[in-house]
Amino acid sequence: MTAVTTPPKKQVQRGRPGQSSPKLAYLPIIFLAFAIGVPLLIIVVYSFLEKPSQGTGVKWVFTTENYKALFIQEKLDGTTALDTRYIKVLWTSFYYSVLTTIVTLVLSIPVAMWIATRDARKRNLLVALVTLPFWISILIRTYGMRQIVADEGPIGKFLGIFNIEWSILYSPPATILGLIYVFLPFMILPIYASAERFDFRLAEAAYDLGAKRMTVVRRIILPSIRPGVISGIALVFIPALGSFLQSDMLGGGKTNMVANVIANNFGQARNWPFGSALAVLLIVLTLLFVLIMQGAAQRRGDKVELV
Repeated sequence: MTAVTTPPKKQVQRGRPGQSSPKLAYLPIIFLAFAIGVPLLIIVVYSFLEKPSQGTGVKWVFTTENYKALFIQEKLDGTTALDTRYIKVLWTSFYYSVLTTIVTLVLSIPVAMWIATRDARKRNLLVALVTLPFWISILIRTYGMRQIVADEGPIGKFLGIFNIEWSILYSPPATILGLIYVFLPFMILPIYASAERFDFRLAEAAYDLGAKRMTVVRRIILPSIRPGVISGIALVFIPALGSFLQSDMLGGGKTNMVANVIANNFGQARNWPFGSALAVLLIVLTLLFVLIMQGAAQRRGDKVELV
């Protein structure tokens, strides 16, 4: 009599509880690759093409003159010289973005720490108030700031009582003020997310051991919220570098940033290849900044993923 052996049952591989199938991510990944990758590819291709003699669009002739025109200017006599116009625009954009990042950082740390020390109900309310500007169009918010800083706005009328002249609209300070106003929540929220997980008993223990207030802030609090600070810097600096509305509506064209120059080349100048080359340069500079921030975070051992 022969024994009948049953084949072993095939073990079904199951994912961890709460882990979804990777197949569910295929469609969103394809959509993002198409929505982000295709326009980026078009911009890169356009940057190596020529401008047509008439009308808009591109002429399908390969050239690198668009990138040379960013730094080299050809004079009427045929000679070339260093062109610093676009370097100055890039420097202005970089300067405004750095200043905006520093001011929002200084303002956000005390606010985020204060929100993190409230009870749960008040924290939810305060976080909702911080996110309230996201419910309103950035165009409307910028227009509202324009009415505030206008010569006949509330600030100007108040200072007029003391015979103090107020003229800030269509100037660099108005542009910077608009950038700070728009991007301040982007700095508060990630810092608050890190501060909420901070164990404030560590600060109390440091005070009990005789540490001074600034020592506690420098040696205990700031290292604990550093991942949120790094994320906030990236969330503020990168979009501020490519900002358009604030310099256009508040600066009045007197404080051109790189995004305004790109928009003018695609609009008024109708020079799509050169505008594309300037856009590619902005993308490269932004990517370099992200890599630098990523490297700095990794060297310090912070778990911050920016790319």
